[in-house]
Amino acid sequence: MKDLIEFMVKELVDNPEQISVTEISGDKKTRYELRVAHEDLGKVIGKRGRTAGALRTILNAVSTKQGNPAELEIIE
Repeated sequence: MKDLIEFMVKELVDNPEQISVTEISGDKKTRYELRVAHEDLGKVIGKRGRTAGALRTILNAVSTKQGNPAELEIIE
């Protein structure tokens, strides 16, 4: 999942070397914290959060299919 998030976000940002994804395992869900360069934050969130919503939808679909629900948090 971590690789999937990195792959999707690298295509959106200008500074792909500053992408950081941290995995935090919980009892029922795994949380992924995404950090990008400050100037790329708007590109990852998108207008009205549409890009972030799409990223979360893809992550949710793939993780649920694998049997390990996950959520994505974008850290400023």
